Amino acid sequence: MKPTLLSLTTFISLLTPALANTEKTIFLGPERVRVPLTRPTLTDLRLHTLTPANSTLRTQLPAQFPSDEKPRGTETWLILDDLTPGQRYEVRVCWAATQPTEFTLTTYPLPTVLDTPSLITSLHNYSLSLQPPNTPPSPSPLPQTESTESTPSLLLLHILTTADFFTTDRHLMSKPPPVSVDIILDPFVFNLLPRSLVGTVGYVVMTAVVAVLVAGKVVVPFLRGVVHAGVVEQEGVGKKRE
Repeated sequence: MKPTLLSLTTFISLLTPALANTEKTIFLGPERVRVPLTRPTLTDLRLHTLTPANSTLRTQLPAQFPSDEKPRGTETWLILDDLTPGQRYEVRVCWAATQPTEFTLTTYPLPTVLDTPSLITSLHNYSLSLQPPNTPPSPSPLPQTESTESTPSLLLLHILTTADFFTTDRHLMSKPPPVSVDIILDPFVFNLLPRSLVGTVGYVVMTAVVAVLVAGKVVVPFLRGVVHAGVVEQEGVGKKRE
């Protein structure tokens, strides 16, 4: 039973890399910026938000082949909030290898998006696509005061999704299916290691320590015994010859 279980575990571990793909980007938490709390706010954009405390989003992203209208595929925007300035983070998009897709991930500080016409237009159009029908217009902004501002450390995540396959099915070529993905925000521990890998590294270190201890207390004495027995046997053979 044990050899069979071990073989099955090894087989699954060999298959794992082929069952999923990952695209990621690494960045540092930006300096805090003043964000007005008057309407319209970032909340009114209805974007999904990832934070270190709420770090995983399972969703479906629409995919499209490059076209004149969308040369880089479909666009998706998310908010990365509650970041720590200067801390290293990683954002990953994970999806099944059975859905060939190309992702491009880019993070932007809020002022950069607001000051870049192409980015603010893309964000505006994406936000409009998320609004429910017959949404009433936002109320007029309130006067901006100190009490109507917050200073978070946040970034806007821009994801480009491009279908990357070929089929004779014209329907699939004209309208690729959405891609099921996990979008994960992963803070680095001491800016050295993603938090999600701490458990794995700890397991490897513990296994190595146990292996060293076992080698020192079991394997080494056993080898010494074998060597000693061989020496004694050789000495016995030599005495008989004499």
